[in-house]
Amino acid sequence: MMNDKKPEVWLRGELPGISTLLQPAAHALLQSKEEMFKYTEGFPEFLLWKRPAGRASVGFHLQHITGVLDRMLTYAEEQQLSEKQFEYLRNEGAEIPEIKIDHLTQAFTEKVAQAIDIFKNTAEEKLTQKRTVGRKQLPSSLIGLYFHAAEHSQRHIGQMLVTISVLRNQND
Repeated sequence: MMNDKKPEVWLRGELPGISTLLQPAAHALLQSKEEMFKYTEGFPEFLLWKRPAGRASVGFHLQHITGVLDRMLTYAEEQQLSEKQFEYLRNEGAEIPEIKIDHLTQAFTEKVAQAIDIFKNTAEEKLTQKRTVGRKQLPSSLIGLYFHAAEHSQRHIGQMLVTISVLRNQND
């Protein structure tokens, strides 16, 4: 759980074993994880799939940050997405009553831990290696994929906070 008296992750110092160039991506992912727990604490399960003003649900944001991180890590390994990953992508945001907040937060926590382990084992000289994204083989780099996964998670955590605030306000 996030301690509000602590500075943000990026202001707590270097993470051991991670290249200086990957520190910002690691910090952003860890910040996303902390904020995910902070913002979902006490959030009612019955609101998980609600879409205020037709916008994405909290459930979607939680699924999506895990899915994007998983997909970026796959592309980083120069692999194409599996059928299981495509199925996950197709189901992001689909209301599945048996999926609970705890399942979604645990999935993201595990994926962040995997990313941090990968960052620890990534040599700095490999970060500028070219990578491609998707079926169209759009150009990127290893550091580009890692950075995108991290900043994308931050973006969706912010959107999720707004959605949670609106839903809580509507249901008080």
